[in-house]
Amino acid sequence: MKWNKKHIYLSIFLPIQMFFMQWAENNPEKIESYYSNGIYPYISSFFRIILGWIPFSIGDILLGFGLFVFLRFLYRLIKTRFRNLIPKLVHLTAIFSVIYFCFYLFWGLNYYREPLAKNLNYQQKKYTTEELQKVTEHIIQQLNTYQLKITKNDTLKVENPYSQKEMYIMAVTGYDNLTKDFPQLKYQFKSVKSSLMSLLQSYNGTSGYLNPLTGEAQVNDRVPKTSYPTTTCHEMAHQIGFAAENEANFIGFLAANYNDDLYFKYSSYRMAFGYCISEIRKRDSGLSKQLWKIVNKGIIKDFNDSYLFWQQYKNPFEPLVKKGYNAYLKANKQDKGLASYNYVVDLLISHFDKDNHF
Repeated sequence: MKWNKKHIYLSIFLPIQMFFMQWAENNPEKIESYYSNGIYPYISSFFRIILGWIPFSIGDILLGFGLFVFLRFLYRLIKTRFRNLIPKLVHLTAIFSVIYFCFYLFWGLNYYREPLAKNLNYQQKKYTTEELQKVTEHIIQQLNTYQLKITKNDTLKVENPYSQKEMYIMAVTGYDNLTKDFPQLKYQFKSVKSSLMSLLQSYNGTSGYLNPLTGEAQVNDRVPKTSYPTTTCHEMAHQIGFAAENEANFIGFLAANYNDDLYFKYSSYRMAFGYCISEIRKRDSGLSKQLWKIVNKGIIKDFNDSYLFWQQYKNPFEPLVKKGYNAYLKANKQDKGLASYNYVVDLLISHFDKDNHF
């Protein structure tokens, strides 16, 4: 097998890109200015315009094709008994170099932008358990209110009547309302789709993902529909350039909360309560049990059903997938890995504190 100069050049380009990412990590203000608020909105809008109208996920098809090509590469490598191994590995490295470049150019540089708290002028500080309790009690009050408005009975579980496609359309309204108070969170050109790999996502324990190469927001259409509005809004937050999971969670909460629809509002407080009560349980299990007692029984049934849903997909491979994703997050400036999702509590407390909700 002859050496391919293009493959060599692209392979050499990979460590150069990695060096640039080290620079990006130390220059968030430049990334914020020139990328996240500079070229990225044009890149993301372009992909959403050309792919948003297609009813199925192009990103999922690309992922499936990429997996097929990789498995074929391994099969041929073994079949030929590793003949011409070095040139083949250089070829593989060249392909990875191109994917690496596209990933960060099309979306991934948003991991290195300035924090959302700074963007929203939130003054974040270490919060006490008492502050967390006050916020959680306020969230429970709102959650109970919307559950009762929907069901007219505090013992009945909320049943979301909308289809997934209807919720994709409705989610845009929440962002439109949100933009009036937070113009930096403007969302245009919808490209939200049910994932073709929803079953696989369920076994992986994931509710959705953004494909960075196509700009499509992919949602697991099997997840319980009471959490669907915030999951959808979360993935849309990734689309507008907020890569950190805690920030996407918070924007997802805001966008669902600003929606005029009661089911979206219920979903927003449902998500906020889930993260806050989890944080309280880590600090004071007795307080956690005490707070659960003031939650409407219909809401408890909703959480129990969600727990049972995810339990049916438990499998031995899920922890391995989560370890891989945990490593991916840590490699992209989210030092806490999967625990980064839980840091939405910091933003929730700053939000309610700033708006004097309690």
